[in-house]
Amino acid sequence: MENEELKENVQEKAEKPAKKNAKKWQEEVDKALAEAEESKRKWYAVTAEYENYRRRTQNQAAQRYADGRNDVVASLFPIGDNLQRALDTCTDENTKQGLDMVMKAFKKVLEGEGVEEIDPVGQPFDATYSEAIMAMPAENGEESGIVKQVYVKGYKKGEKVLRYAQVIVTQ
Repeated sequence: MENEELKENVQEKAEKPAKKNAKKWQEEVDKALAEAEESKRKWYAVTAEYENYRRRTQNQAAQRYADGRNDVVASLFPIGDNLQRALDTCTDENTKQGLDMVMKAFKKVLEGEGVEEIDPVGQPFDATYSEAIMAMPAENGEESGIVKQVYVKGYKKGEKVLRYAQVIVTQ
């Protein structure tokens, strides 16, 4: 019987450290799982942040490119103005025909870039697209605040104004 008691005693003593170790191991496993979950959450957050940053910089680069193109196109507007003045004052028919061809090519380039002329003549003055440089008295039957004449053509691309039309408005 002593043998059995001794055996039970040894078994109890062996089980106690095993239970303590199992508990300790379970705590370590739980701790490791919690750390892994926290790392996974942080990784998702950093990945999402990076994706947002990548999209934002890509959009900014595309916007800067479009703005650069718009600036180059806008620098061509005075050339078109001068071509139109030359065409309006030209008396030689052959020269006029040549200038007209160049003007058509100029307008085709603008059209290819999606640029439209702003032509507010006969419409109420709209500061969104035009800049009033002069006011003249309204004649009989004319309303006040109507664009009478365009002094310098305006241009827009979509809803973005590249150059405001300079206009004369009725008073």
